[in-house]
Amino acid sequence: MTAATDSPTPRQRLTRCLAPQRWWLRGALLLALGGAVLLVAQSWLLAALFSHWLLAWQEGTSFMTPDPRWLAALAACLVLRPLLHAGREALSRQASRGARAALRHELLERLGQLGPSRRRFGSDGALGAQVLEQVDALDDYVSRYRVQSRLAVLVPLLLGVAIALHSPLAAALMLMTAPLVPLFMVLVGRAAAGASRRQLDTLARLGGHFLDLVRGMGTLQRLGAAAQASRRIAAASEAYRGRTMGVLRLAFLSSAVLEFFSALAIALVALYLGLGLLGILPWAKGEVPVIYPSALFILLLAPEFYAPLRQLGADYHARAEAEGAMRELASLLDARPWRPADRLAVADAAAPPRLACRDLAVAGDAGRRRLAPLDLDLAPGERLLVQGESGSGKSSLLEALLGFAPYEGSLAVDGHELAELEREAWQCRLGYLGQHPPVLRGSVADNLRLAAPEAGDTELVAVLEQVELWPLLAPRQGLATLLGERGRGLSGGQLQRLALAQLLLREAPLWLFDEATAHLDPDAARRLNGLIERLSRGRSVILVSHEADGLEWVDRRLTLGAAAPRQERREGEWREATHEEMPSCQS
Repeated sequence: MTAATDSPTPRQRLTRCLAPQRWWLRGALLLALGGAVLLVAQSWLLAALFSHWLLAWQEGTSFMTPDPRWLAALAACLVLRPLLHAGREALSRQASRGARAALRHELLERLGQLGPSRRRFGSDGALGAQVLEQVDALDDYVSRYRVQSRLAVLVPLLLGVAIALHSPLAAALMLMTAPLVPLFMVLVGRAAAGASRRQLDTLARLGGHFLDLVRGMGTLQRLGAAAQASRRIAAASEAYRGRTMGVLRLAFLSSAVLEFFSALAIALVALYLGLGLLGILPWAKGEVPVIYPSALFILLLAPEFYAPLRQLGADYHARAEAEGAMRELASLLDARPWRPADRLAVADAAAPPRLACRDLAVAGDAGRRRLAPLDLDLAPGERLLVQGESGSGKSSLLEALLGFAPYEGSLAVDGHELAELEREAWQCRLGYLGQHPPVLRGSVADNLRLAAPEAGDTELVAVLEQVELWPLLAPRQGLATLLGERGRGLSGGQLQRLALAQLLLREAPLWLFDEATAHLDPDAARRLNGLIERLSRGRSVILVSHEADGLEWVDRRLTLGAAAPRQERREGEWREATHEEMPSCQS
Protein backbone atom coordinates (compact mmCIF):
# COMPACT_ATOMS: atom_id res chain seq x y z
CA MET A 1 0.00 0.00 0.00
CA THR A 2 1.39 3.40 -1.01
CA ALA A 3 0.18 6.96 -0.88
CA ALA A 4 0.21 9.51 -3.65
CA THR A 5 3.37 11.63 -3.58
CA ASP A 6 1.72 14.75 -4.98
CA SER A 7 -1.38 14.94 -2.86
CA PRO A 8 -4.05 17.39 -4.10
CA THR A 9 -5.34 20.15 -1.88
CA PRO A 10 -8.75 19.86 -0.19
CA ARG A 11 -10.17 22.37 -2.67
CA GLN A 12 -8.90 20.31 -5.60
CA ARG A 13 -10.42 17.20 -4.08
CA LEU A 14 -13.77 18.97 -3.78
CA THR A 15 -13.57 20.07 -7.41
CA ARG A 16 -12.88 16.50 -8.55
CA CYS A 17 -15.65 15.18 -6.34
CA LEU A 18 -18.14 17.60 -7.92
CA ALA A 19 -17.03 17.10 -11.54
CA PRO A 20 -19.67 14.39 -12.24
CA GLN A 21 -22.35 16.66 -10.77
CA ARG A 22 -21.48 19.74 -12.84
CA TRP A 23 -24.63 19.60 -14.98
CA TRP A 24 -26.89 19.60 -11.92
CA LEU A 25 -24.97 22.56 -10.51
CA ARG A 26 -25.00 24.44 -13.80
CA GLY A 27 -28.74 23.94 -14.03
CA ALA A 28 -29.14 25.28 -10.50
CA LEU A 29 -26.99 28.31 -11.38
CA LEU A 30 -29.04 29.06 -14.50
CA LEU A 31 -32.29 28.86 -12.56
CA ALA A 32 -30.88 31.22 -9.92
CA LEU A 33 -29.78 33.70 -12.60
CA GLY A 34 -33.24 33.45 -14.16
CA GLY A 35 -34.68 34.38 -10.78
CA ALA A 36 -32.35 37.42 -10.64
CA VAL A 37 -33.57 38.59 -14.07
CA LEU A 38 -37.16 38.23 -12.90
CA LEU A 39 -36.26 40.23 -9.79
CA VAL A 40 -35.08 43.13 -11.97
CA ALA A 41 -38.29 42.99 -14.01
CA GLN A 42 -40.43 42.77 -10.85
CA SER A 43 -38.68 45.78 -9.26
CA TRP A 44 -39.09 47.85 -12.44
CA LEU A 45 -42.80 47.00 -12.65
CA LEU A 46 -43.37 47.88 -9.00
CA ALA A 47 -41.49 51.18 -9.37
CA ALA A 48 -43.50 52.05 -12.48
CA LEU A 49 -46.82 51.20 -10.81
CA PHE A 50 -46.12 53.23 -7.67
CA SER A 51 -44.87 56.13 -9.78
CA HIS A 52 -48.06 56.01 -11.86
CA TRP A 53 -50.23 56.12 -8.71
CA LEU A 54 -48.12 58.85 -7.10
CA LEU A 55 -48.42 61.08 -10.18
CA ALA A 56 -52.17 60.50 -10.27
CA TRP A 57 -52.44 61.50 -6.60
CA GLN A 58 -50.30 64.61 -7.08
CA GLU A 59 -52.35 65.76 -10.07
CA GLY A 60 -55.57 65.19 -8.16
CA THR A 61 -56.95 62.97 -10.87
CA SER A 62 -59.06 59.92 -10.17
CA PHE A 63 -57.32 56.64 -9.45
CA MET A 64 -56.67 54.86 -12.72
CA THR A 65 -56.18 51.14 -13.11
CA PRO A 66 -52.83 50.51 -14.83
CA ASP A 67 -52.45 48.52 -17.99
CA PRO A 68 -53.60 44.91 -17.26
CA ARG A 69 -50.51 43.63 -19.03
CA TRP A 70 -48.37 45.21 -16.30
CA LEU A 71 -50.34 43.43 -13.62
CA ALA A 72 -50.12 40.14 -15.49
CA ALA A 73 -46.34 40.54 -15.87
CA LEU A 74 -45.98 41.36 -12.16
CA ALA A 75 -48.07 38.34 -11.19
CA ALA A 76 -45.93 36.15 -13.47
CA CYS A 77 -42.76 37.41 -11.76
CA LEU A 78 -44.21 36.79 -8.30
CA VAL A 79 -45.16 33.21 -9.23
CA LEU A 80 -42.13 32.22 -11.30
CA ARG A 81 -39.45 33.41 -8.88
CA PRO A 82 -40.39 30.94 -6.08
CA LEU A 83 -40.68 28.17 -8.67
CA LEU A 84 -37.20 28.88 -10.01
CA HIS A 85 -35.85 28.99 -6.46
CA ALA A 86 -37.46 25.64 -5.69
CA GLY A 87 -35.97 24.21 -8.88
CA ARG A 88 -32.55 25.49 -7.92
CA GLU A 89 -32.83 23.89 -4.48
CA ALA A 90 -33.93 20.59 -5.99
CA LEU A 91 -31.02 20.48 -8.46
CA SER A 92 -28.52 21.46 -5.76
CA ARG A 93 -29.79 18.74 -3.44
CA GLN A 94 -29.54 16.21 -6.25
CA ALA A 95 -25.93 17.24 -6.86
CA SER A 96 -25.22 16.92 -3.14
CA ARG A 97 -26.75 13.46 -2.92
CA GLY A 98 -24.84 12.30 -5.98
CA ALA A 99 -21.50 13.70 -4.80
CA ARG A 100 -21.84 12.28 -1.29
CA ALA A 101 -22.98 8.88 -2.55
CA ALA A 102 -20.04 8.69 -4.98
CA LEU A 103 -17.54 9.73 -2.30
CA ARG A 104 -18.97 7.31 0.24
CA HIS A 105 -18.86 4.51 -2.35
CA GLU A 106 -15.22 5.34 -3.10
CA LEU A 107 -14.34 5.25 0.59
CA LEU A 108 -16.11 1.94 1.14
CA GLU A 109 -14.39 0.49 -1.92
CA ARG A 110 -11.04 1.70 -0.57
CA LEU A 111 -11.73 0.17 2.85
CA GLY A 112 -12.73 -3.09 1.18
CA GLN A 113 -9.50 -3.10 -0.82
CA LEU A 114 -7.45 -2.37 2.28
CA GLY A 115 -8.95 -5.28 4.18
CA PRO A 116 -7.40 -5.82 7.62
CA SER A 117 -4.76 -3.14 6.92
CA ARG A 118 -7.46 -0.48 7.32
CA ARG A 119 -6.51 -0.50 11.00
CA ARG A 120 -3.56 1.74 10.08
CA PHE A 121 -6.01 4.53 9.29
CA GLY A 122 -7.80 4.40 12.62
CA SER A 123 -10.26 2.35 14.60
CA ASP A 124 -13.51 1.16 13.09
CA GLY A 125 -15.32 3.86 15.04
CA ALA A 126 -13.13 6.63 13.60
CA LEU A 127 -13.44 5.20 10.09
CA GLY A 128 -17.21 4.93 10.51
CA ALA A 129 -17.33 8.60 11.55
CA GLN A 130 -15.35 9.52 8.44
CA VAL A 131 -17.59 7.57 6.08
CA LEU A 132 -20.77 8.91 7.67
CA GLU A 133 -20.24 12.24 9.40
CA GLN A 134 -17.43 13.72 7.37
CA VAL A 135 -18.94 12.78 4.03
CA ASP A 136 -22.20 14.41 5.13
CA ALA A 137 -20.18 17.53 5.97
CA LEU A 138 -20.09 18.16 2.21
CA ASP A 139 -23.86 18.62 2.03
CA ASP A 140 -24.06 22.36 2.71
CA TYR A 141 -21.02 23.03 0.54
CA VAL A 142 -22.54 21.33 -2.51
CA SER A 143 -26.18 22.25 -2.04
CA ARG A 144 -25.63 25.87 -0.98
CA TYR A 145 -22.12 27.29 -1.09
CA ARG A 146 -21.02 26.02 -4.50
CA VAL A 147 -23.76 27.79 -6.49
CA GLN A 148 -23.85 30.74 -4.09
CA SER A 149 -20.16 31.47 -4.68
CA ARG A 150 -20.98 32.06 -8.39
CA LEU A 151 -24.11 34.03 -7.63
CA ALA A 152 -22.17 36.33 -5.29
CA VAL A 153 -20.28 37.58 -8.37
CA LEU A 154 -22.83 37.33 -11.16
CA VAL A 155 -25.93 38.71 -9.42
CA PRO A 156 -24.31 41.93 -8.11
CA LEU A 157 -22.85 42.54 -11.58
CA LEU A 158 -26.25 41.99 -13.19
CA LEU A 159 -28.01 44.28 -10.72
CA GLY A 160 -25.19 46.80 -10.93
CA VAL A 161 -25.66 47.10 -14.69
CA ALA A 162 -29.42 47.55 -14.24
CA ILE A 163 -28.86 50.23 -11.57
CA ALA A 164 -26.19 52.01 -13.63
CA LEU A 165 -28.75 52.63 -16.37
CA HIS A 166 -30.65 54.82 -13.87
CA SER A 167 -27.82 56.18 -11.70
CA PRO A 168 -24.14 55.50 -12.40
CA LEU A 169 -23.20 57.06 -9.05
CA ALA A 170 -25.51 54.74 -7.07
CA ALA A 171 -24.10 51.75 -8.95
CA ALA A 172 -20.56 52.94 -8.20
CA LEU A 173 -21.37 53.29 -4.49
CA MET A 174 -22.71 49.75 -4.36
CA LEU A 175 -19.78 48.29 -6.28
CA MET A 176 -17.28 50.08 -4.04
CA THR A 177 -18.90 48.92 -0.81
CA ALA A 178 -19.53 45.36 -2.01
CA PRO A 179 -15.92 44.14 -1.36
CA LEU A 180 -16.28 45.00 2.32
CA VAL A 181 -18.66 42.07 2.79
CA PRO A 182 -16.36 39.28 1.53
CA LEU A 183 -13.37 40.97 3.21
CA PHE A 184 -14.89 40.73 6.67
CA MET A 185 -16.33 37.34 5.73
CA VAL A 186 -12.78 36.02 5.25
CA LEU A 187 -11.41 37.68 8.39
CA VAL A 188 -14.12 36.35 10.67
CA GLY A 189 -14.59 33.10 8.74
CA ARG A 190 -11.02 31.93 9.21
CA ALA A 191 -11.54 31.56 12.93
CA ALA A 192 -14.76 29.63 12.31
CA ALA A 193 -12.97 27.42 9.77
CA GLY A 194 -10.26 26.46 12.26
CA ALA A 195 -12.83 25.72 14.94
CA SER A 196 -14.86 23.61 12.51
CA ARG A 197 -11.81 21.54 11.56
CA ARG A 198 -11.00 20.93 15.20
CA GLN A 199 -14.59 19.82 15.80
CA LEU A 200 -14.35 17.24 13.02
CA ASP A 201 -11.15 15.84 14.53
CA THR A 202 -12.77 15.67 17.94
CA LEU A 203 -15.87 13.97 16.55
CA ALA A 204 -13.80 11.26 14.85
CA ARG A 205 -11.83 10.57 18.05
CA LEU A 206 -15.00 10.58 20.14
CA GLY A 207 -16.66 8.10 17.76
CA GLY A 208 -13.70 5.74 17.91
CA HIS A 209 -13.48 6.00 21.69
CA PHE A 210 -17.21 5.35 22.10
CA LEU A 211 -17.10 2.30 19.80
CA ASP A 212 -14.13 0.85 21.69
CA LEU A 213 -16.01 1.20 24.97
CA VAL A 214 -19.16 -0.37 23.51
CA ARG A 215 -17.15 -3.31 22.17
CA GLY A 216 -15.53 -3.87 25.54
CA MET A 217 -18.69 -3.32 27.58
CA GLY A 218 -18.83 -6.94 28.67
CA THR A 219 -15.28 -6.76 30.00
CA LEU A 220 -15.98 -3.41 31.68
CA GLN A 221 -19.05 -4.84 33.40
CA ARG A 222 -17.10 -7.83 34.68
CA LEU A 223 -14.42 -5.49 36.04
CA GLY A 224 -17.01 -3.15 37.57
CA ALA A 225 -15.73 -0.24 35.46
CA ALA A 226 -18.91 0.46 33.46
CA ALA A 227 -19.82 3.48 35.61
CA GLN A 228 -16.33 4.93 35.19
CA ALA A 229 -16.56 4.49 31.40
CA SER A 230 -19.99 6.14 31.42
CA ARG A 231 -18.57 9.16 33.26
CA ARG A 232 -15.74 9.44 30.76
CA ILE A 233 -18.20 9.42 27.85
CA ALA A 234 -20.38 12.01 29.60
CA ALA A 235 -17.36 14.26 30.23
CA ALA A 236 -16.16 13.93 26.62
CA SER A 237 -19.67 14.65 25.31
CA GLU A 238 -19.97 17.73 27.51
CA ALA A 239 -16.60 19.01 26.32
CA TYR A 240 -17.66 18.43 22.72
CA ARG A 241 -20.91 20.32 23.36
CA GLY A 242 -18.98 23.26 24.78
CA ARG A 243 -16.70 23.43 21.74
CA THR A 244 -19.71 23.18 19.44
CA MET A 245 -21.27 26.20 21.12
CA GLY A 246 -17.98 28.04 20.57
CA VAL A 247 -18.16 27.31 16.85
CA LEU A 248 -21.76 28.55 16.78
CA ARG A 249 -20.76 31.77 18.54
CA LEU A 250 -18.18 32.41 15.84
CA ALA A 251 -20.74 31.68 13.14
CA PHE A 252 -23.25 34.12 14.68
CA LEU A 253 -20.52 36.75 15.00
CA SER A 254 -19.69 36.32 11.32
CA SER A 255 -23.36 36.76 10.34
CA ALA A 256 -23.76 39.84 12.55
CA VAL A 257 -20.71 41.51 11.01
CA LEU A 258 -21.97 40.84 7.49
CA GLU A 259 -25.44 42.17 8.28
CA PHE A 260 -23.97 45.33 9.81
CA PHE A 261 -21.86 46.24 6.80
CA SER A 262 -24.65 45.38 4.36
CA ALA A 263 -27.11 47.60 6.24
CA LEU A 264 -24.51 50.41 6.36
CA ALA A 265 -23.97 50.22 2.59
CA ILE A 266 -27.73 50.23 1.87
CA ALA A 267 -28.20 53.21 4.19
CA LEU A 268 -25.50 55.11 2.30
CA VAL A 269 -27.26 54.54 -1.03
CA ALA A 270 -30.65 55.45 0.49
CA LEU A 271 -29.18 58.67 1.91
CA TYR A 272 -27.86 59.69 -1.50
CA LEU A 273 -31.18 59.00 -3.22
CA GLY A 274 -33.23 60.75 -0.49
CA LEU A 275 -31.11 63.89 -0.52
CA GLY A 276 -31.23 63.86 -4.31
CA LEU A 277 -35.03 63.73 -4.36
CA LEU A 278 -35.11 66.65 -1.92
CA GLY A 279 -32.66 68.55 -4.10
CA ILE A 280 -30.22 69.27 -1.29
CA LEU A 281 -27.15 67.35 -2.43
CA PRO A 282 -24.08 69.56 -1.82
CA TRP A 283 -22.88 69.21 -5.41
CA ALA A 284 -26.34 69.43 -7.03
CA LYS A 285 -28.50 71.79 -5.01
CA GLY A 286 -31.93 72.36 -6.47
CA GLU A 287 -31.52 69.44 -8.84
CA VAL A 288 -32.96 65.93 -8.81
CA PRO A 289 -30.25 63.65 -10.23
CA VAL A 290 -32.42 60.53 -9.90
CA ILE A 291 -36.16 60.77 -10.51
CA TYR A 292 -38.65 59.05 -8.23
CA PRO A 293 -39.30 55.89 -10.35
CA SER A 294 -35.57 55.25 -10.76
CA ALA A 295 -34.88 55.95 -7.09
CA LEU A 296 -37.59 53.51 -6.03
CA PHE A 297 -36.25 50.94 -8.49
CA ILE A 298 -32.73 51.30 -7.04
CA LEU A 299 -33.96 51.06 -3.45
CA LEU A 300 -35.90 47.90 -4.26
CA LEU A 301 -32.76 46.33 -5.75
CA ALA A 302 -30.28 47.57 -3.13
CA PRO A 303 -31.00 44.85 -0.49
CA GLU A 304 -30.96 42.20 -3.22
CA PHE A 305 -27.61 43.54 -4.44
CA TYR A 306 -26.00 42.61 -1.13
CA ALA A 307 -28.15 39.54 -0.42
CA PRO A 308 -25.96 37.06 -2.39
CA LEU A 309 -22.88 38.36 -0.58
CA ARG A 310 -24.58 38.08 2.82
CA GLN A 311 -25.74 34.57 2.00
CA LEU A 312 -22.25 33.62 0.86
CA GLY A 313 -20.91 34.88 4.17
CA ALA A 314 -23.49 32.84 6.06
CA ASP A 315 -22.52 29.78 4.01
CA TYR A 316 -18.77 30.38 4.26
CA HIS A 317 -18.48 27.94 7.14
CA ALA A 318 -19.84 25.25 4.79
CA ARG A 319 -16.73 25.55 2.64
CA ALA A 320 -14.49 25.47 5.69
CA GLU A 321 -16.30 22.42 7.01
CA ALA A 322 -16.09 20.65 3.63
CA GLU A 323 -12.38 21.39 3.23
CA GLY A 324 -11.76 20.18 6.78
CA ALA A 325 -13.63 16.96 6.02
CA MET A 326 -11.65 16.38 2.81
CA ARG A 327 -8.43 17.03 4.72
CA GLU A 328 -9.40 14.32 7.20
CA LEU A 329 -10.28 11.93 4.38
CA ALA A 330 -7.07 12.66 2.47
CA SER A 331 -5.01 9.81 3.93
CA LEU A 332 -7.69 7.27 3.10
CA LEU A 333 -8.34 8.69 -0.38
CA ASP A 334 -4.61 8.78 -1.14
CA ALA A 335 -4.08 5.18 -0.06
CA ARG A 336 -3.27 2.92 -2.97
CA PRO A 337 -4.03 -0.60 -1.76
CA TRP A 338 -1.89 -3.28 -3.27
CA ARG A 339 -3.72 -5.88 -5.29
CA PRO A 340 -2.65 -8.82 -7.44
CA ALA A 341 -2.23 -8.30 -11.17
CA ASP A 342 -5.37 -10.35 -12.00
CA ARG A 343 -3.60 -12.06 -14.89
CA LEU A 344 -4.31 -15.70 -14.07
CA ALA A 345 -7.57 -17.43 -13.23
CA VAL A 346 -7.79 -19.67 -10.19
CA ALA A 347 -8.10 -23.30 -11.15
CA ASP A 348 -9.99 -25.99 -9.21
CA ALA A 349 -11.52 -23.60 -6.71
CA ALA A 350 -13.08 -26.41 -4.64
CA ALA A 351 -9.81 -28.23 -3.85
CA PRO A 352 -7.55 -27.24 -0.94
CA PRO A 353 -4.59 -25.31 -2.39
CA ARG A 354 -0.89 -26.07 -2.03
CA LEU A 355 1.05 -23.09 -0.69
CA ALA A 356 4.78 -22.57 -1.10
CA CYS A 357 6.56 -19.55 0.40
CA ARG A 358 10.19 -18.76 -0.37
CA ASP A 359 11.84 -15.82 1.41
CA LEU A 360 8.36 -14.38 1.92
CA ALA A 361 8.59 -10.97 3.60
CA VAL A 362 6.18 -8.10 4.20
CA ALA A 363 7.41 -4.54 4.62
CA GLY A 364 5.66 -1.87 6.64
CA ASP A 365 5.86 1.90 6.87
CA ALA A 366 9.29 3.56 6.73
CA GLY A 367 10.86 0.30 5.58
CA ARG A 368 10.05 -1.55 8.79
CA ARG A 369 9.81 -5.33 8.45
CA ARG A 370 6.37 -6.57 9.43
CA LEU A 371 7.27 -10.15 8.49
CA ALA A 372 10.86 -11.38 8.30
CA PRO A 373 11.81 -13.64 5.35
CA LEU A 374 10.03 -16.95 5.76
CA ASP A 375 10.07 -20.33 4.03
CA LEU A 376 6.90 -22.36 4.37
CA ASP A 377 5.14 -25.20 2.57
CA LEU A 378 1.52 -26.08 3.28
CA ALA A 379 0.19 -29.26 1.73
CA PRO A 380 -3.46 -29.58 0.69
CA GLY A 381 -5.57 -30.46 3.72
CA GLU A 382 -2.80 -29.65 6.20
CA ARG A 383 -3.58 -27.67 9.36
CA LEU A 384 -0.91 -25.29 10.67
CA LEU A 385 -0.71 -23.35 13.94
CA VAL A 386 1.27 -20.09 13.75
CA GLN A 387 2.53 -18.55 16.98
CA GLY A 388 4.90 -15.79 17.99
CA GLU A 389 5.27 -12.63 19.98
CA SER A 390 3.25 -9.53 19.13
CA GLY A 391 4.81 -7.83 16.11
CA SER A 392 6.44 -11.00 14.80
CA GLY A 393 4.34 -10.93 11.61
CA LYS A 394 1.50 -13.38 12.26
CA SER A 395 -1.26 -11.07 11.04
CA SER A 396 0.97 -9.80 8.22
CA LEU A 397 1.31 -13.35 6.96
CA LEU A 398 -2.48 -13.67 6.84
CA GLU A 399 -2.81 -10.29 5.10
CA ALA A 400 -0.40 -11.45 2.41
CA LEU A 401 -2.36 -14.67 1.96
CA LEU A 402 -5.62 -12.70 1.75
CA GLY A 403 -4.16 -10.59 -1.06
CA PHE A 404 -4.20 -7.30 0.85
CA ALA A 405 -0.48 -6.79 1.50
CA PRO A 406 2.39 -6.45 -1.00
CA TYR A 407 5.11 -8.96 -0.33
CA GLU A 408 8.69 -9.72 -1.27
CA GLY A 409 9.97 -13.11 -2.27
CA SER A 410 7.62 -15.79 -3.55
CA LEU A 411 4.14 -16.88 -2.47
CA ALA A 412 2.94 -19.60 -4.84
CA VAL A 413 -0.55 -21.10 -4.91
CA ASP A 414 -0.65 -24.44 -6.74
CA GLY A 415 2.51 -23.40 -8.57
CA HIS A 416 1.25 -19.92 -9.56
CA GLU A 417 2.44 -16.71 -7.95
CA LEU A 418 -0.29 -15.11 -5.83
CA ALA A 419 0.56 -11.67 -7.26
CA GLU A 420 -0.56 -12.95 -10.69
CA LEU A 421 -3.92 -14.40 -9.62
CA GLU A 422 -7.34 -12.77 -9.72
CA ARG A 423 -7.82 -11.53 -6.18
CA GLU A 424 -11.60 -11.90 -6.05
CA ALA A 425 -11.43 -15.46 -7.37
CA TRP A 426 -8.65 -16.33 -4.93
CA GLN A 427 -10.55 -14.86 -2.01
CA CYS A 428 -13.53 -17.03 -2.91
CA ARG A 429 -11.33 -19.98 -1.90
CA LEU A 430 -10.66 -18.43 1.50
CA GLY A 431 -12.59 -18.36 4.74
CA TYR A 432 -11.38 -15.80 7.28
CA LEU A 433 -12.31 -15.38 10.92
CA GLY A 434 -10.72 -12.76 13.15
CA GLN A 435 -11.24 -11.64 16.72
CA HIS A 436 -14.44 -9.74 15.93
CA PRO A 437 -16.79 -11.61 13.58
CA PRO A 438 -18.72 -9.56 11.00
CA VAL A 439 -22.16 -9.68 12.63
CA LEU A 440 -24.72 -7.07 11.61
CA ARG A 441 -27.90 -5.92 13.26
CA GLY A 442 -30.71 -8.13 11.98
CA SER A 443 -31.86 -11.71 12.11
CA VAL A 444 -29.64 -14.76 12.29
CA ALA A 445 -30.78 -15.72 8.79
CA ASP A 446 -29.81 -12.31 7.42
CA ASN A 447 -26.32 -12.66 8.86
CA LEU A 448 -25.86 -16.15 7.51
CA ARG A 449 -27.00 -15.11 4.05
CA LEU A 450 -24.19 -12.56 3.94
CA ALA A 451 -22.01 -15.58 3.14
CA ALA A 452 -24.52 -17.40 0.92
CA PRO A 453 -27.39 -15.19 -0.33
CA GLU A 454 -29.14 -18.07 -2.11
CA ALA A 455 -29.07 -20.51 0.82
CA GLY A 456 -32.43 -21.92 1.90
CA ASP A 457 -33.71 -22.24 5.44
CA THR A 458 -32.94 -25.97 5.52
CA GLU A 459 -29.30 -25.34 4.66
CA LEU A 460 -29.05 -22.59 7.27
CA VAL A 461 -30.48 -24.84 9.97
CA ALA A 462 -28.03 -27.58 8.97
CA VAL A 463 -24.94 -25.39 9.43
CA LEU A 464 -26.29 -24.05 12.73
CA GLU A 465 -26.63 -27.63 13.93
CA GLN A 466 -23.04 -28.31 12.87
CA VAL A 467 -21.75 -25.42 14.98
CA GLU A 468 -24.04 -26.39 17.88
CA LEU A 469 -26.07 -23.19 17.79
CA TRP A 470 -29.44 -24.50 16.67
CA PRO A 471 -30.40 -25.98 20.09
CA LEU A 472 -29.89 -22.48 21.51
CA LEU A 473 -31.79 -20.61 18.76
CA ALA A 474 -34.66 -23.06 18.17
CA PRO A 475 -36.49 -22.29 21.48
CA ARG A 476 -36.27 -18.57 20.70
CA GLN A 477 -37.26 -17.53 17.20
CA GLY A 478 -35.04 -19.85 15.21
CA LEU A 479 -33.63 -18.24 12.09
CA ALA A 480 -35.70 -15.10 12.79
CA THR A 481 -33.90 -14.47 16.11
CA LEU A 482 -32.88 -10.82 16.08
CA LEU A 483 -29.38 -9.67 16.95
CA GLY A 484 -28.52 -6.16 18.08
CA GLU A 485 -25.51 -4.01 17.26
CA ARG A 486 -22.28 -6.01 17.30
CA GLY A 487 -24.31 -9.20 17.69
CA ARG A 488 -25.98 -8.28 20.97
CA GLY A 489 -28.09 -11.23 22.06
CA LEU A 490 -25.34 -13.82 21.70
CA SER A 491 -22.20 -14.30 23.77
CA GLY A 492 -18.70 -13.94 22.34
CA GLY A 493 -18.28 -17.67 21.82
CA GLN A 494 -21.72 -17.96 20.21
CA LEU A 495 -20.91 -15.14 17.82
CA GLN A 496 -17.71 -16.92 16.80
CA ARG A 497 -19.72 -20.09 16.18
CA LEU A 498 -22.15 -18.06 14.05
CA ALA A 499 -19.16 -16.79 12.05
CA LEU A 500 -17.97 -20.38 11.74
CA ALA A 501 -21.37 -21.25 10.26
CA GLN A 502 -20.77 -18.51 7.68
CA LEU A 503 -17.48 -20.17 6.76
CA LEU A 504 -19.29 -23.47 6.25
CA LEU A 505 -21.76 -21.79 3.90
CA ARG A 506 -18.92 -20.35 1.84
CA GLU A 507 -17.49 -23.85 1.34
CA ALA A 508 -13.99 -22.41 1.10
CA PRO A 509 -11.15 -25.00 0.99
CA LEU A 510 -8.67 -22.81 2.94
CA TRP A 511 -9.54 -21.38 6.35
CA LEU A 512 -7.57 -18.58 8.03
CA PHE A 513 -8.04 -17.81 11.71
CA ASP A 514 -6.54 -14.69 13.34
CA GLU A 515 -6.75 -14.97 17.14
CA ALA A 516 -10.34 -16.23 16.88
CA THR A 517 -10.39 -17.19 20.59
CA ALA A 518 -8.47 -14.18 21.96
CA HIS A 519 -11.42 -12.66 23.85
CA LEU A 520 -13.11 -15.88 24.94
CA ASP A 521 -12.95 -17.55 28.30
CA PRO A 522 -11.02 -20.86 28.42
CA ASP A 523 -14.12 -23.08 28.20
CA ALA A 524 -15.56 -21.17 25.21
CA ALA A 525 -12.15 -21.14 23.52
CA ARG A 526 -11.70 -24.88 24.00
CA ARG A 527 -15.21 -25.54 22.63
CA LEU A 528 -14.59 -23.36 19.58
CA ASN A 529 -11.24 -25.03 18.90
CA GLY A 530 -12.95 -28.40 19.07
CA LEU A 531 -15.53 -27.30 16.52
CA ILE A 532 -12.78 -26.00 14.22
CA GLU A 533 -10.99 -29.34 14.48
CA ARG A 534 -14.10 -31.29 13.52
CA LEU A 535 -15.40 -28.98 10.81
CA SER A 536 -12.06 -28.26 9.15
CA ARG A 537 -11.25 -31.88 8.29
CA GLY A 538 -10.38 -32.10 4.62
CA ARG A 539 -9.58 -28.38 4.44
CA SER A 540 -6.31 -26.50 4.70
CA VAL A 541 -6.09 -24.38 7.86
CA ILE A 542 -3.70 -21.67 9.03
CA LEU A 543 -4.54 -20.74 12.58
CA VAL A 544 -2.86 -17.80 14.33
CA SER A 545 -3.10 -17.97 18.11
CA HIS A 546 -1.06 -17.04 21.17
CA GLU A 547 -2.46 -20.04 23.02
CA ALA A 548 -2.02 -23.69 22.04
CA ASP A 549 -4.53 -25.09 24.57
CA GLY A 550 -7.08 -27.20 22.70
CA LEU A 551 -5.07 -27.15 19.46
CA GLU A 552 -3.19 -30.43 19.88
CA TRP A 553 -4.91 -31.68 16.73
CA VAL A 554 -2.96 -29.40 14.35
CA ASP A 555 -0.51 -31.12 12.01
CA ARG A 556 2.32 -28.64 12.52
CA ARG A 557 3.24 -25.59 14.53
CA LEU A 558 5.29 -22.62 13.31
CA THR A 559 6.78 -20.03 15.65
CA LEU A 560 7.66 -16.69 14.12
CA GLY A 561 10.33 -14.29 15.41
CA ALA A 562 14.05 -13.73 15.17
CA ALA A 563 15.98 -16.82 16.25
CA ALA A 564 12.74 -18.23 17.68
CA PRO A 565 12.35 -22.00 17.97
CA ARG A 566 10.23 -23.73 15.36
CA GLN A 567 8.46 -26.96 16.12
CA GLU A 568 6.89 -29.62 13.99
CA ARG A 569 4.58 -32.38 14.98
CA ARG A 570 5.81 -35.78 13.83
CA GLU A 571 4.00 -39.00 14.69
CA GLY A 572 2.20 -37.53 17.69
CA GLU A 573 5.32 -35.98 19.25
CA TRP A 574 6.63 -32.40 19.34
CA ARG A 575 10.22 -32.02 18.11
CA GLU A 576 11.97 -28.70 18.58
CA ALA A 577 14.47 -27.29 16.11
CA THR A 578 16.27 -23.98 16.08
CA HIS A 579 16.09 -21.48 13.26
CA GLU A 580 19.57 -22.46 12.09
CA GLU A 581 18.84 -26.20 12.08
CA MET A 582 15.57 -25.89 10.15
CA PRO A 583 15.58 -23.13 7.52
CA SER A 584 12.11 -24.04 6.27
CA CYS A 585 8.95 -25.63 7.63
CA GLN A 586 8.45 -28.28 5.02
CA SER A 587 6.85 -31.47 6.20
